[in-house]
Parts: sequence; C-alpha cells; structure tokens
Amino acid sequence: MLVDETLAAMDSTQVQPGDVVGIGIHSGNALRGYEIGRMARERGAHVIFGGIHTSLYPQEAFQLGGAHAVVKGDGDVVWARVLGDCANGLLQQVYEGGRIEADQFLAARWELMPRDSYMWASVQTVRGCPKHCSFCSVWRTDGQRPRQRPSDGVIHEIIELRRMGFRFIALADDNFYPVTLQDLELARRQNAHDRLAQLQAIRDERFELLARLAELPKDMVFFTQITMEAAEDPEFLDAMRKARIKGALVGVESVTPEGLKAVFKEFNSAGRDLVQRLRTFRQHGVYVLGSFIFGLPTDRPDTFQATAELAAEADLAFAQFVLLTPFPGTVDFQRWEKSMEGDPTRIGGFPLTRYWLIPQALRPKVYMSHPVMSAEEIRAGSQGVWDRFYSLRSIWKRSRVVKSLRSRLAFVFISKLYRQMYANTGIATDSARANRANRWARWLAKPCLRLFQAPPMPELIAHLRGTPFCTQK
Repeated sequence: MLVDETLAAMDSTQVQPGDVVGIGIHSGNALRGYEIGRMARERGAHVIFGGIHTSLYPQEAFQLGGAHAVVKGDGDVVWARVLGDCANGLLQQVYEGGRIEADQFLAARWELMPRDSYMWASVQTVRGCPKHCSFCSVWRTDGQRPRQRPSDGVIHEIIELRRMGFRFIALADDNFYPVTLQDLELARRQNAHDRLAQLQAIRDERFELLARLAELPKDMVFFTQITMEAAEDPEFLDAMRKARIKGALVGVESVTPEGLKAVFKEFNSAGRDLVQRLRTFRQHGVYVLGSFIFGLPTDRPDTFQATAELAAEADLAFAQFVLLTPFPGTVDFQRWEKSMEGDPTRIGGFPLTRYWLIPQALRPKVYMSHPVMSAEEIRAGSQGVWDRFYSLRSIWKRSRVVKSLRSRLAFVFISKLYRQMYANTGIATDSARANRANRWARWLAKPCLRLFQAPPMPELIAHLRGTPFCTQK
C-alpha cells in the first residue's frame, strides 16, 4: 500500500504489528515524517526512513522518527535487501544505496496509486546535474555526472502510463539538458578526446529519446526542467518541440549579473539578453515556467518591480517567485550555518539552523538576514510580484498562447491553481491565509483534473528501438 499525504493523511489504524513502513522525506516534510514514524513504531511496525533529507541527516530519523533503519542514497536496488532483512530478522541500522547506474533505475508503481487523484504522471530519464548552483543540493546528492537511462526503459514506462490514461507526463529530471554546446566546445579546445566522445554519446542519447517521444500517441504532452543554456541550441529545442515537450521549468533565479554571481549561476543571462533567451524557448514551441529567487544579498527594493516587468516582457507562460532558503546539502546552507555559529536563537526548542524541525506555525518566512531589507520587506515584495503576475487580467493575456476558448479557460484554472498551491510555502503571512489557499486549491483541482484526464489506451503496445508503435487488434 502506498500513501501520498499530499492527497490525504495516513490512517494510523491501517498499520499493524509486523508491518514494514517506509517513509521518504525531504527537509520540507521531515517533521511530519517523524510524526508518522513514531506512530508506526508505537503500533509495532518496522520503520525505515529514506529520501534526500534522511541521506543528509540519518541520525534525526533515529532520534525523532522512531526509525529502526535508514536508507542513504538511491533506494531503487537496496530496498529489496531491506525488505528481505526485515523478513529474516536481520535488519541493519544503515543501508548505503549509493549512486546506482542508470540501467538500474526502477519505474514507479503507479498502479498502486489512486488513478483519479493525479493530473499527470512523472518519469525520470536522468539523475545528476553538472552545474554547481549554490542554492541547489542536487549536484551534491545526485552527483555532477549525468546518469542517463537507456531510452527503451523510459519509453516502456511512458507507454504503461498512457495505457492507464495518463497523457501528460513530467520528465522529472535534475536537468534534461545535461550536455551543452559549450561543454562540447571546451572539450574540443582542450583536445580531451575521451571526454568529448563521452559528452557526444550523452547528447546523441538525448536526441534518440526525443525522436522516440515524437513517435508516441499524438495526444501526449511532456514537460521538464532545463537550464537556460538550451536556448543557445536550436537543434535541441526543435527536437523538444517535435517530441511535444511543451513546457519547461527554467531556473532564471535573478535578473541581474550580480545576483547570478551570488548563486554560482553566471552561465545564465541577465537584462535584455535574458529576455531574448527566454523568448527563444517560446519561438521553438516550448513554454517556460520561469523560477526566480528573492532575498539574494544583491537584491534591492527595486528588484521586485524589475523582476515582474521582465517576467511579463519575456512572454513567460508561468512563473514562480520563491524566497531564498538555505536547503540542507547546499553551499548556501553551509555558509549560513557557519555564520550562525554561537547564535543562541531557538524557536520551538530548536536552533534556527534546524528550521525544518520547528513547528510550521512558528517558522520564520525568511531565514537569512539581508544587508539592506528586512524579512517583512522581502516577504511583502515577493507577495506583490506573485499577485501582479497571477492577476486575472495578466493570466488572461498570457492565455493567448492557446487558441480555443476552452483551452484559454483551462489555462486560467491551472494558473490560479498553481498560485494557490504556493500560498503556504513561505509567502503566507498567517495560518488562516494558508488554510484558505488550501481550500481554494482543492476546489480548483477538481475541474483541472478533468481537463488533464484522458481515456485509457490498454491496446497500446510498447516497442523496441527502431520499430513503430502499434495497437492490439
């Protein structure tokens, strides 16, 4: 049995003595995960924690979550050993999953999830990111070497999802564009022949996957996460368009060169060049969800208006404006934690540098001090940009990216849903607002779900490389 608490809270009465309860957590939901772990242990279950946060702070799961064991790193392969050890009374405390190779990645068990509760499914094609952004933990936890799945496994998983009725698929990768044109050029200039061959092979495999995605049923739509550098690669963008990858989250982060330098993302563009790069995605049929960070040390009071204006000028379909948060495992967190040494501040009994353990209602909205703005100024400025970008007038204007009235109305619904989902992730000023936003999100999700659903295609047959798709007669 699988339980997704974004849909409904776990029913504790379902846990029986001798059960194995596996709990995957990230820092944002660690506190709730520990609560479930203690409950499950009290009911006699074997409790095993995994996930990125557990990999970083395994001792927390034992101290606060009632864990019998923890899994660090990738769980795909080692989980079977954990279950076997549990059944044989040989459970160890720590299991090292490590970083497995791409041909060992396992598909999700979507058949165990309630089909009518999800707008889209997700498939991972590559783990790891060669970048080193200061606010991101991916390159430290998943590594900087792209571990790319063979296309046969990816296509087979997608076909199974379309058979079930999913036609919208998120390619949930750390970075869908793991090799840039600049990477190839640098290897050529350095006469690094082995490195060049390796990079070219990864790129060729990307194009092979894109070509095979293009052959899938024409009602399928994909979206992913990608770096800005893809805008310099028209061949890749054209292949994405043919593969019906219609949306991509692009980490813009900051609209100024100083801001990009602060987060180790100087490979991005700023100013007018940034606008043109973002428009390039649209020109190739890829609609951008731009991601911006507020609260960088280089931000100033006028940064909010400048960001709002650029987001509108760059023809972004969607945007998110997040507050700078020092996530565990990142360079930002290490710097912040060091700067807080000797600070006696405790909230809810925990130091601020363990903010994920602080009850949600007591957590600050902004964790890191800013040289010229107060936390409230940053919060209010961010809120204003959200409200401006997602005003009904602005959404309706952006909805022109689709043609039919039905599609434009769907765009409005989805935009409002996206906005409401973010109301309690650091932007909300109080619990009443967060609760109200959650109620709106649940209401909006129902009509949106119907827009995304499609009739199942049980007759669809997966194919091997080089053979066409077919259906059973």
